[in-house]
Amino acid sequence: MLKLRTAPNKRNWFLRDWQLYFMLLLPIAYYILFKYMPMYGTLIAFKKFSAKKGIWGSTWVGFKNFADVFYDNPEKSYTFGKILGWTIIWAFFATFTNYIGGMVLALLINKKGIKFKGLWRTLFVITIAVPNFVTLLVMNQLLADQGTLNLTLKDWGLISDSIPFLSDANYARVVVILVNMWIGVPYTMLSTSGILMNIPEDLYESAKIDGASAFQTFMKITLPYMLFVTTPYLISSFVGNINNFNVIYLLTAGEPKSTDYYSGAGKTDLLVTWLYKLTANNKDYNLAAVIGIIIFVICAIASLITYNMSKSAKDEEAFG
Repeated sequence: MLKLRTAPNKRNWFLRDWQLYFMLLLPIAYYILFKYMPMYGTLIAFKKFSAKKGIWGSTWVGFKNFADVFYDNPEKSYTFGKILGWTIIWAFFATFTNYIGGMVLALLINKKGIKFKGLWRTLFVITIAVPNFVTLLVMNQLLADQGTLNLTLKDWGLISDSIPFLSDANYARVVVILVNMWIGVPYTMLSTSGILMNIPEDLYESAKIDGASAFQTFMKITLPYMLFVTTPYLISSFVGNINNFNVIYLLTAGEPKSTDYYSGAGKTDLLVTWLYKLTANNKDYNLAAVIGIIIFVICAIASLITYNMSKSAKDEEAFG
């Protein structure tokens, strides 16, 4: 005799999966308490904030603080434009130098015929064990005008004046990108090594049979596969570098300062380090809140547009 299967009771969906929903409540509660609730502080951007009156008692000024940043206040708008430009340049080079450097390193180590692959990986992975802030502070002391490197070069008679690695804007901007590579390349090498080892060998065999060169194989198989898998990583890295406080602040503290910039901002300051200075040093909470909102908007737009335009989002089954 056939038994008819009864449809599941939709009213019991919560009771059936209550453990799952309970587990979801924990991260949701965390975000509400520590991410969303503090966002009420962004109201400062729309007020003439006074510490005595507090957020709710301060006078509402609408978008006046935003107008100051974009066009009403020449000093603020000039500083904002310069720092925004450098922030985008920094985020681009910091992201792609790490990505390309790590990928090239992974390709070299994973190349057929290379001996002691485990040893080479270990040598680079060990650097990850050193806290980043330690590396940055050491580099700061090493590259200062009276730092170890300059003093050593003077003792050897190779230079007479200190090389302004951190005190000249152009030098400092190149240095922070190179030091960021020193820190970030091992991480990228690890992730890309795992991806390279999972590319189907059949694809390479087929390319070899078809007479493809090593360069053609890389451009048609390796690189597309890597970009498909790592696009979300690239986006998160770019956004992370826009907000990369540690590298800039611990290495240069945003210096050298410029007399043309508003409120002690420096030539290597990012928007996020400028925001910190405005809050901690100058107590300019109005401008800091405006900058915080602008950073959020830039990161959100950049993330959404780039991801939705990527092949990872458009064709999720491409390498399935």
